[in-house]
Amino acid sequence: MSVIRIQKPRSGPKSGPRFGVAVVELAVCLPVLVILTLATIEACTLLFVQQSLKTTAFEGARVGIVPGAMATNVAFQCETLLDDHSVQSYTVEMDPADPATLKQGDWFTVTVTAAFADNTMAGGWLYIDKTLQKSVSLRAE
Repeated sequence: MSVIRIQKPRSGPKSGPRFGVAVVELAVCLPVLVILTLATIEACTLLFVQQSLKTTAFEGARVGIVPGAMATNVAFQCETLLDDHSVQSYTVEMDPADPATLKQGDWFTVTVTAAFADNTMAGGWLYIDKTLQKSVSLRAE
């Protein structure tokens, strides 16, 4: 006659070899998840800044095509929008430089440029030397 022994599984936080496996899995996966999260934040910030530049260029061109508009009106509109969106280190260019010279049907172009490194939330490590530029052309009214 043989005796069969039944062992109860150990209980507690440090039971068996699985505890070491969980620590190794965390050590391998956590840096990957952190990098993935930061890259997602960088990409979303890039898209936000691009959209802010496009909207600003459109609104600036819209102000510039109105009869009697001046370059200071366009610059003020663009600066106000970019400051509201917290965009840093930007430049605004107009073609022609003085919208007062526009005749009905002439094209007016506003170009807004910003360095992404100055507008990032996570340090700009993913798109380090990226310069964002958006232009909008509208016909004078």
